[in-house]
Amino acid sequence: MRIEIVAVGTELLLGQIADTNSAWLGEHLAANGVASHFHQAVGDNHDRITLALRTALARSDGVIMCGGLGPTQDDITREAIADVMNVALVRDQAIVDVIAGFFEARGRTMTDNNARQADVPQGATLIPQVAGTAPGLICPVGNKVVYAVPGVPYEMSEMFERGILPDLRARMAASGEESGVIASRVLRTWGASESGLAESLQDRIDALDASGDVTLAFLASGIEGIKVRITARARTLEDVTALLDKEDAEVRRAIEDRLGDIVFGVDDESMEVAVATRLIARGLTFGVAESLTGGLIASRVVNVAGASSWFRGGVVAYDSQVKFDVLGVPTGPVVTESAAAAMAEGAARVTGADVGLGITGVAGPDDQEGVAPGTVFVGLHLPGLPPQTRELRVPGDRERVRQYGAISALDLLRRALDASST
Repeated sequence: MRIEIVAVGTELLLGQIADTNSAWLGEHLAANGVASHFHQAVGDNHDRITLALRTALARSDGVIMCGGLGPTQDDITREAIADVMNVALVRDQAIVDVIAGFFEARGRTMTDNNARQADVPQGATLIPQVAGTAPGLICPVGNKVVYAVPGVPYEMSEMFERGILPDLRARMAASGEESGVIASRVLRTWGASESGLAESLQDRIDALDASGDVTLAFLASGIEGIKVRITARARTLEDVTALLDKEDAEVRRAIEDRLGDIVFGVDDESMEVAVATRLIARGLTFGVAESLTGGLIASRVVNVAGASSWFRGGVVAYDSQVKFDVLGVPTGPVVTESAAAAMAEGAARVTGADVGLGITGVAGPDDQEGVAPGTVFVGLHLPGLPPQTRELRVPGDRERVRQYGAISALDLLRRALDASST
């Protein structure tokens, strides 16, 4: 069964609020084996809402409409649905009484316009409201269906679980469609281009196109790298997990053979989580000295729950004299590999950490010490090992150079910790 999501609200088109409802619905439809091939957003205009709804019904088995069920003059989802159904709206006095009681319980008087929320297209079934005032609707359109729910996220999600999902399951069972589960797993990578990843996985993509059970997609995520999404459909959660596990191993093998160890996490595992996992496993503490990134690395690592158990602290040594006086960097140029190495050693010493990281460079827009913008130097201090340094060339404007520099430095630390443990 294919369900299309139509989000209603001019504020969505103006970028005043993010459409989190469509993302939530897409995820929960997939978890219940329901395909959602199209999502739309449409403003508060009757003609455009009816056009969006007719378009959705032409290519999908059902539609979930979010928003436009409130009491104001721009809440016109009910009218649009009734127009598409070619039926009249009928005011349900029982719903009016429920809404009035909602206001009375809060010591307020219901204004007349709230009664609009009790207007129901003829032939529709109500999803009673338990958290607000506007009820949801289940509206048959021929052999298809339109669901309408409020745009308030907690009201929408509650109605989906209580009203929409049971109805969807009943329709799928009546049509003989097997229930199933659609699930995804995201492998997070750093250090390769989207085209490079696609090339490394072309053989897998070709094989999966032939089978049809699993698909791969690439998600460019800016300063968080390139994500490879594995999506599978199966009859049960156990079956779909087995498919994901199998393809996860195949994808990792193909990437590593062509591009090396660039997979650093799964789903929500950030680069700082990857670093934290390795530090904790080895019982090591960490300190950082930052110039170019101005505290971005420290800010990222303290986002990890429990960071106080392994992160000792950081020094933002933006001025050269702080590098000399606090971190012990030798007097001289500070945008060099040797300065980064000295900063790493100083970070470990000043914070009392086992592992130190130092980063310096030029964010731009101008050269510094004859070094071009986008040049980044990273130094690492690991116990029992000689200093490690790396020069990086990072693209982009000042902000992106700083952000890319921060995650690149953490990635170098991740790799160094892996190499030192073998």
